[in-house]
Amino acid sequence: MRTTAGWQAKSTDGTATVLRRASLERRDLRPDDLAVRVDYCGVCHTDLHAVRGRDTDGGQGGPLVPGHEFTGVVTATGPGVTAFRTGDPVAVGNIVDSCGACAMCRAGQENFCHDFPTLTYGGTDRVDGSTTLGGYSREYVVRERFAYALPAGLDPAGAAPLLCAGITVWEPLRALGAGPGTRVAVAGLGGLGHLAVKFAVALGADTTVITRSPDKAGDARALGAHGVVVSTDPEQTAAARDRFDILVDTVPAPHDLGPYLRMVALDGTLSSVGHLGPVTVETFDLLAGRKKLSSAGSGGSGSTAAMLAFCAAHGITADIELLPSARVNEALDRLSRGDVRHRFVLDLSDLD
Repeated sequence: MRTTAGWQAKSTDGTATVLRRASLERRDLRPDDLAVRVDYCGVCHTDLHAVRGRDTDGGQGGPLVPGHEFTGVVTATGPGVTAFRTGDPVAVGNIVDSCGACAMCRAGQENFCHDFPTLTYGGTDRVDGSTTLGGYSREYVVRERFAYALPAGLDPAGAAPLLCAGITVWEPLRALGAGPGTRVAVAGLGGLGHLAVKFAVALGADTTVITRSPDKAGDARALGAHGVVVSTDPEQTAAARDRFDILVDTVPAPHDLGPYLRMVALDGTLSSVGHLGPVTVETFDLLAGRKKLSSAGSGGSGSTAAMLAFCAAHGITADIELLPSARVNEALDRLSRGDVRHRFVLDLSDLD
């Protein structure tokens, strides 16, 4: 086994869970494995939910080391590795294995694996049955197939969130045909939303941000948005009725989809990617305009590589606040209060 340092969930007083530095074990390299020195790891709402969930499940889900969007450098390779060498910069997302045999995997959509993909943390290793431990650590061991070459010129810290937040909005934008001649709206301007705006603008779409806060207008336009709709203003929402061909909803909390569906144009689509819990939809909101409701999650290997190439060509990375990893609990607390613009990224070098 290989040993590294990382941040593992621990209960402090029987109720409150925090992340504490711990010694972690990584598997010895299999033939198609890479050992990656993790340099930068994004902090996702999923990480927050996983840590806070420990306060209610009593830690019954096995060991928890969060982190599933990271960049780093290859430090060792298994004998069967052909695409990477020691010293190569790489990126890893929230999927580290899949069955490889189902229709989705054969189509390069491992994120929809019929046997469920192995997640970067909290998953079950398909070979030895161990619980996967995430990227809030100094080293990660991953199959070559689920590591991606990090293009030259992309800042590795700003690129880390592309591997979860970025790909989550990239796939639906591409699948729904965002580009010149399309009108795209993005609801929410957080980690996912700000990248959706950057992508839509770079793809050539007429791009609008939908926000509850009028003071986000300047931020939206700084990201390249062509317009802003303040959803708390009845006149603005009425004027936006039936306007958008694609509406990407990145709001992470439960909310009514009706107001957003009413802004979707004839035969348009609302793609809900922020809140993955149960939703209630009035059929009439779909009926009036033949509107469609879709969702998406993460991305497959082909589209992830394509996204990274697109980002390199257009100079797109996330807007981040970089923190030493020792401040991880502060980052999670601030994320819970919405006190971030637009993504926290941890610098793991302080684990050396």
